[in-house]
Amino acid sequence: MPDESFRIRLRRRLGLPIVAPSGWNEGPPDFVGVGTQRSGTTWWFRQLLGHPDIVAPWGKERHYFDPFWGRRFSAEDRLGYQRLFPRPPGTITGEWTPRYMYDPWVPPLLREAAPETRVLILLRDPWLRYVSGVAHVERVLARDLRRANQDYLRLMIRHDALERSLYAAQVRHLLESFDRSQVLVLQYERCVREPEEELERTFRFLGLELPAAIEVERRAGVPAPVPAKSTPFEEEVRRRLAADVEELMRSQPAIDPALWPTCA
Repeated sequence: MPDESFRIRLRRRLGLPIVAPSGWNEGPPDFVGVGTQRSGTTWWFRQLLGHPDIVAPWGKERHYFDPFWGRRFSAEDRLGYQRLFPRPPGTITGEWTPRYMYDPWVPPLLREAAPETRVLILLRDPWLRYVSGVAHVERVLARDLRRANQDYLRLMIRHDALERSLYAAQVRHLLESFDRSQVLVLQYERCVREPEEELERTFRFLGLELPAAIEVERRAGVPAPVPAKSTPFEEEVRRRLAADVEELMRSQPAIDPALWPTCA
């Protein structure tokens, strides 16, 4: 298996199509993580790969559905997605692209391409996710910020970060395409505090048991809440996030608001 996994990674790095090794199974992914950015999804995906029955030699994020905001999704596109996930018999596989839940055209297409898949959502304190999202995008766009109209671009970044932190509508839209039994919503803060329990819950959702011996990658405690800024825009962000958490709790009663004190 290691040799075949290396060949898959190499073909992806070279931009070549993934070809299922002899004896491996093909088909839609068994699970897909769909959200959210800056919420510990890379960390949690590594945790999943610690299970001996989960493989993903091509990596975490596929971003397969990104281009279909502007063109039709064909039958060949559907098959193309399904071919991306070869796995040895007896194992399961999947991906985790954090923006799938955010992009409104993706859930229906994901349902079409992988109707039986299990969907994972990892949510972080919305205000902390907003602050981290703004900082992340500004680092990525540092050169553009120096060259462009800074006020305009910085405001666009903040609007995008706010929309990504408004979880209720995103979850509601996702559930229009997938049955509730197919969706598991996790809170990042609970995963940090109780990694073994939440990892076991995730594996159980995927039809697996927690292995007798698994190395759990722990994270430091959740940092203290970042104080809200006093600008009118940031005050409105806090107000909208608090209202959104209230709506989210009505549809997802397992969400613990005590873990998100910034949105009280």
